[in-house]
Amino acid sequence: MFRLLRLVNRLALCLAGLVLLCAGGVVVAVGAGWSVPSWWPYSGPHDTLLSHADRYRWRGEGWFWPVVIAALAVLLLLGLWWLLAQFRRARLAEVLVDSGDGEGARVCGRALEDVLERETEADEGVSRAQALLTGRRRRAPAARMKVLLEPYAAPDATLARVTDEALAHARESAGLDSLPAEVRLRAARHRAERVR
Repeated sequence: MFRLLRLVNRLALCLAGLVLLCAGGVVVAVGAGWSVPSWWPYSGPHDTLLSHADRYRWRGEGWFWPVVIAALAVLLLLGLWWLLAQFRRARLAEVLVDSGDGEGARVCGRALEDVLERETEADEGVSRAQALLTGRRRRAPAARMKVLLEPYAAPDATLARVTDEALAHARESAGLDSLPAEVRLRAARHRAERVR
């Protein structure tokens, strides 16, 4: 579901950017005196988007301009919300843990991420690890991990240890039924050694 929303978001951003780029290109073309499509609302640098007649046609209707302004305000607020949503972090702040007494406990998401990172970095062949807990529900988190491997590390063995040890320990300690994870492995850059 999260991937589908991310795909829709990216497609909508691309479409909005393409529309704005085309509209800006036509405005520049009009300003430069180049020919524009016949359906374009204005064709010269002194034309306006709404003519004098268009602006005064609805002057007698008391509802028209407030509706136009309200619709534009709603569009502006939706655009601002969408912009702010691009910067929102998908990090899960806390995880609910079944403590066995019926009450439950809350574990700070960052604490669980730190444990995942430290246990992964303790593995031989791992240079650095980053963990991020995501999800919308505190009882069903998911993990995203980036693991930077040393040049001599075996990716398949490292992935197996991350899955069987670090992620399994985190899942068991938090009392979760499952902890789906996306693990990205990347090799650390190293300088070539000189052979004499």
